[in-house]
Formats: sequence, structure tokens, C-alpha cells
Amino acid sequence: MLPRILLGPGPSLTPPSVQAAMALPPIGHMDVALLPVLDEIVTLLRETFQTANEVTFPISGTGTAGMEAAFANTLAPGTRVLVASCGYFAERMAEVARRLGAEVTLVDAPWGQMVDPADVERALRKTGAQVLGVVHVETSTGVCQPCREFAQMAHNHSAVILVDAVASLGGMEIPVDQWEIDLCYSGSQKCLSAPPGLAPLTLNSRVRTHATARTSPSFYLDIELLWQYWGPGHAYHHTAPVPLLYALQEALRLVHEEGLSARVARHQHHAAALWAGLEALGLRLFVPESLRASSLTTVHVPDRIDEARVRRRLLEEYGIEIAGGLGPLRGRIWRIGLMGYSSQIQHVILVLFALENILRSEGFSLDGGAAVRAASRILATAPVL
Repeated sequence: MLPRILLGPGPSLTPPSVQAAMALPPIGHMDVALLPVLDEIVTLLRETFQTANEVTFPISGTGTAGMEAAFANTLAPGTRVLVASCGYFAERMAEVARRLGAEVTLVDAPWGQMVDPADVERALRKTGAQVLGVVHVETSTGVCQPCREFAQMAHNHSAVILVDAVASLGGMEIPVDQWEIDLCYSGSQKCLSAPPGLAPLTLNSRVRTHATARTSPSFYLDIELLWQYWGPGHAYHHTAPVPLLYALQEALRLVHEEGLSARVARHQHHAAALWAGLEALGLRLFVPESLRASSLTTVHVPDRIDEARVRRRLLEEYGIEIAGGLGPLRGRIWRIGLMGYSSQIQHVILVLFALENILRSEGFSLDGGAAVRAASRILATAPVL
């Protein structure tokens, strides 16, 4: 397999120390030597989520497992669920809730915009929803939504809020306790830069009381049973993926060593440079600047340019992976991720240089060198902490 520079919507590149950790000899998931690893992961996840929640641990599964666990432990057939939907993964939230028997209402916004809080307020009042689902950073569009405002609305209507932070945890601000988020889940492979396969999750006492009032329809994703393994008792539930736990432990140590504020500032700084460079190329960004996530940038494909061909050439000629659009945006946008270990100065410069060369050869008129110059002006300044 040829080396790849992963600059798509995930996974991101894994740091060498994380790769080395994953290569350590595995031990049994009930081995007493593993218990300090489990405890440190829980402690570091609380720090990363910025929460004092007791129940904080990684689900064995990808971010979608985190999503399914969130709903499977809070819903019963007939539960009224409201989903603030502005992209592919909010629609997935709604589908998961429907399959669990919930009565689901969508509050829609066009892809590339955020859901209007006023529309959410009206829908909460009209439906009497008991659960509000919100995607913080919509991976299909790069839109960042105001979770704190939505959480306040949910609580004003006696609802709990479930937040998808798959594309933001470890790279953008998502202070769970300060924003009063009831349940938040993420994925290991994006801004945390661990391998895919784990879904960090945290929930507060409000949701926990809500969840323990009924039995989860999923044994594998039953949060109370899982916490019996991750919590003080360390009771058997399933065979935990020990090499992935080693990797996540090291990835979280790196988050701790860098510091959350510095990490968030790095992502924002590099994103701003990428935005300046793309615009200097004559490309139009898909999301208004006030709504853009720093972890994921979406850009319109120019007229008469073959979207898939450009991506293929980036991969074959430069070893760079970016992604195309999903659903109605298929063939219309590129998605460029600067997540975790992938968010580096040299990657910003390289992807701009490569795009310029390829687009010029594909017949797109541009100002040679302008992209790198524009990005460099921003990169030459210090990140704002």
C-alpha cells in the first residue's frame, strides 16, 4: 500500500507514537494490567469532553455505533424525537431513531446552512419532543451548529439533547458541561487521530436516569452494561479491542500534552490559511465563513471540471486523499479535512500546490502561485489562542 496523506473527512493521519502503541503486544481484555489503561482513557476522555460526567468511555465501534448507542439508551417506542437536520448525518440520526420506534420530526435547513434556532424552538413547542438530536459539525457539508443554544432550548422544553461531535472532538470547542449537553458521542479517527473503531461517549445524570428507566433494546450497546466494564467494577461485557485502546490512550495523551486551547487554535489557524488559498485559486467555498467548521472545508467544484478526475489525480500523482460530496452534493463539492495530525502547515501548502497544478492542466484559469502566497501570509502569523 502506497503512503497516503489523508486530507478527507476522516480518517485522519495517525501520529507515529499512536501507530507504535497499536503495535504493542495485545493482552486479555480482563487482564489486571489493562485496568490502568482503561482508567486513564476515561480520565483523558473527561478532560477532552470537558466534563465531570461519571459515565464517559469509548464504545467498541465507529461513530455510528456511538450514534446508535445514544438513541438505543434514551428512546422507547413512541418517544418523540426532533432532529435538527442540515446534512447526511442528521438524516442518519433520524433513521436510527425511526428504527427504534421513535416518532421523528425533522427541522430541515438547506445543505450548507445551519438549522434556524427559531425553527427548532417552534418545533419543540409544537411536537413536545422529549429528545433533540443535533450534529455539531455536519461531515457532509462542513457546517458547524450552535449546540449551546440548542441545548438551552431543549431544556426549556424538558427535553434532552444528544450531540454528534464525530468531526469536532479534539479539534474544535465542544465543552460538554459548559454547554449543558446531555449526551455527546464522537469517533476516534478524526480530530483525535486514532484509528477508526472506537466511539467516545459521555452522558450526564439527566440522560442516565432517563436511560435506566427502560432496558436498552441492544445488549451490545447497553450503556449501563458497558459502564460495568469501564467503571470501577471492570466486569466482563464483551471482548474489548485492546490494540485500539492502546492507540486511543496515546492519542488522548497527545491531546493532553498539546492542550485543548492550543489544539483548537491550530485547527482554526490552518483552516483559515486553507480558505484563503482556495479563494485565491478562484474557488468558491460552500459554507458561509460564520458557519464553517475548522476541521472540514467544503468547496464548489468549478464548472466544466470533472470532480472525480481531480480527486483521482490528487491521489495518484500526489498521494493526497480528499473526498467528494454525499447525497445531493455528489459531484458538486470537494471535502477537505484538516483534522488532528493531518492539520499541519505542510499539508495546507501541499494540497493547495497540487490543486493548482491539476486545475490548471484541466483548463481552469487561475493566478499561478496565488494560493500558496495567500495561505503563507496567514501561516506566517501565530495562531490566536
